Amino acid sequence: MTTHSRLDSWLTAPPPADTRDPSYGSGRDSGAAFGRGAAALAWPAAVLLILHRVLVLARAGSVTDDFTTVWSAARRFIDRVPVYDEVYSHVNPHYLYNPGATLLLAPLGLLPSAEAARPCFVALNAVCIIAALAWLTRLSGRRTTDAVFPVALALAFATEAVTNTLVFTNINGILLLALTAFLALFVHGRDVAAGAVLGVAIVVKPMFAPLLLLPLLKLRWGAFVAGVAVPVVLNLVAWPLTPGARDYLDVVVPYLGETRDYANSSLSGLAVYFGMPGWAHAVLAAVLATAVAAAVVGLARWRRSDEWLWLAMSTGVLLAGVCLLSSLGQAYYSMMLFPALFTALHRASPMHAWPAWAGALLCLAPLDWASPLHPLAGQWLNTFLPTAGWAVFIVAVAAWAWAVPTATAMQPAPLEEETRP
Repeated sequence: MTTHSRLDSWLTAPPPADTRDPSYGSGRDSGAAFGRGAAALAWPAAVLLILHRVLVLARAGSVTDDFTTVWSAARRFIDRVPVYDEVYSHVNPHYLYNPGATLLLAPLGLLPSAEAARPCFVALNAVCIIAALAWLTRLSGRRTTDAVFPVALALAFATEAVTNTLVFTNINGILLLALTAFLALFVHGRDVAAGAVLGVAIVVKPMFAPLLLLPLLKLRWGAFVAGVAVPVVLNLVAWPLTPGARDYLDVVVPYLGETRDYANSSLSGLAVYFGMPGWAHAVLAAVLATAVAAAVVGLARWRRSDEWLWLAMSTGVLLAGVCLLSSLGQAYYSMMLFPALFTALHRASPMHAWPAWAGALLCLAPLDWASPLHPLAGQWLNTFLPTAGWAVFIVAVAAWAWAVPTATAMQPAPLEEETRP
C-alpha cells in the first residue's frame, strides 16, 4: 500500500446506518397522494413568497443598506479615485471587500446610480437562490418536478436569511449559488473547476476559506490548489488596478480584526456586548471550536463511503463555525446551511433528529422578538438567537456523527439517493 493510499484511508468508516423513520417509503399510494398535495400547496406559496420578498420588501428596502456602499466603491473604482475612502469609525455599512473582489464587483459602477442598480442586484440574487435550490434538489436525488423543490422555495424565501439578503441587497444569494456549484463540481470529480469556484467565493467573502479543508481531507490537490490560486491571482491582478489599494491593508484589515458591539451575532459580539470576562470567552470559544473539530473529524469517516452526506454536512459545520467564532457573524449568513438541510432527504443525516433542526431554526426563523413589553430582551433575542442556533447546530452534528451506528460492511451508500444528475 502506498503512502498516498494509507493517508487516504485514514479514519474511514462504512456509511452510517439508515436513520430515516421506519415508515419511510411505506404506503406508496398514500405517499404519492401526499406528494401531489404538497406540491399543489407549495407552488402557489413559493410564488407568493418570492414575489412578496422581491417586489414588496426588497423594493421598499430598509434602514440597513448593504448595497449603496458597494455600488459607491465600484463607482470610485471606475472613476479612478481611492476605493476605500470612507470613515470606518461610523456605524454605517462599510466597504470591506479586497481588491480582487473589487475587480469582480466593478461592473456595478457602470450603472448610473445605486437606485438604478439595486433592482437588478436584488433580482440577480433572487434568481441565484432559486437556481441554487433547484440544483440542491437535484443533488439530493430528487427531480424539480417533485414536491421537494417548491417546498424548499417556500421555506427558503420565508427565512430571515433570504428575506434580509434581498431587503438589505447583499450578495449572499450569488454566493449560495457559488457554494452549490462547488459542491456539485466536487461530487462529480471536476476538481479544478470546483476549486476555482470556491476561490471566487473566498475572494468575495473569506469566510469560505475553511472549506479548503474538504479537498485536503480527500487529497484532491487540484481543487485545493485552484481554491488557493484564484484568490491570490485575482488580488495580484487587481492590486495595481485599484486606486488606494494600500488602504485595504492599512485601514480595512485592522477594522476587520475589531469586534463591534452592535448587530453582531458571533460569540465575540456576544462577549463584547455583555462584557463577558476574557477567560470565560476563551473557555467557551475553545469548547465550541472543539465541537467544530469533533464534527468535522466524525463526518470525515464517511468522505469515501457517503461523500454527499460528508460534503454537505461538513460545509454546514465549517461555515456555522466561522459565523460563531469569527469577529463578525450575521444571521443572514445562515443561508449557507441550506446544503446541509437538504441532507434530510438522504438515507442518513443529523437532520433526521430534532436537535440539528432546532439549531437551524434558531438561525433561520423569520421571527421578530422586539416588543414594547420587553424592548431590551427582544433586541437581545433578535441578535443572539442565531448565536445559540449555530452552537446548537454544531454540537448536534458532532454528537450525531460519533453516536450513529455504521453499516456492517464498507460499501457505497445505496444508489437510491447517491445518483447525482
